[in-house]
Amino acid sequence: MKELIEDIAKALVDLPDQVVVKEVQGEQVTVLELRVAPTDLGKVIGKQGRTARSIRTLLGAAGMKLNRRFTLEILE
Repeated sequence: MKELIEDIAKALVDLPDQVVVKEVQGEQVTVLELRVAPTDLGKVIGKQGRTARSIRTLLGAAGMKLNRRFTLEILE
């Protein structure tokens, strides 16, 4: 899952080398923390959060296949 989020984020931003995804395992939920360059934050979030919502939808669908819940947090 970490690689999926990294690949999507790197395709969206201008500075792909600054994309960092950290995976925090919980008992029931795995949290993926996405950190990008401050100038690329708007590209990852999108207009009215549409891009971020789409990434979270993909994450939820992929998680269903693995029987695991994932959440995405976009950090500044």
